[in-house]
Amino acid sequence: MESSDKPRGGRPRAFDPDRVLDAAMHLFWEHGYEATSLAMLREAMGLTPPQIYNAFTDKETLFRKALKRYHETEIGFALEALSAPVSTGEAMRRLLLGAAEAYSRPGKPGGCLFVSGALAASPQAQAIADELKAYRKASEAAIAARLAKGKAEGELPENLAVEGFAKYIAGVMNGMSIQARDGASVEELRVMARTALALPGEGQNQGTSSKE
Repeated sequence: MESSDKPRGGRPRAFDPDRVLDAAMHLFWEHGYEATSLAMLREAMGLTPPQIYNAFTDKETLFRKALKRYHETEIGFALEALSAPVSTGEAMRRLLLGAAEAYSRPGKPGGCLFVSGALAASPQAQAIADELKAYRKASEAAIAARLAKGKAEGELPENLAVEGFAKYIAGVMNGMSIQARDGASVEELRVMARTALALPGEGQNQGTSSKE
């Protein structure tokens, strides 16, 4: 591709690091870590293998950088929902409905890279699977922290098991990601979100159901 050509003097052309990292991120997001080959990366990024290795060392390092890029550019909906000065119930509503939108954006792979990046990983990719697990656990911990804040402010029952409920919310989001990968529409994902928010008993008693 043009970006991998050499200009006069034999030096490789400079490239936009964010652009090529975005290309790699989308490829990993769509196909997963192991199914994404160097040839696929070379074509999508517009770089030669030496350029890829010089810039990113190896495929695993490139994937880790792509995960960081994904965290910086694609999960703003979650960060905004959990930090917004709103009630805990409204925060959870924004989080789940935001996921419905984010996981089904036109022109982007479905679901969440943190969920789909290393499904069914081989033993050789265990380090990558562990890295993705760490991102998912961090997301769950952020949800738990927001729920704990709501509990401390009296918005949630004193007997609420914050960690357990955070795991439930994270599990709903993971399920929405998988459904999005299977072709679920944004409206179908919204139905999943609203159902989780409106479940009788647990959901309503814990202050997470609210009208849109």
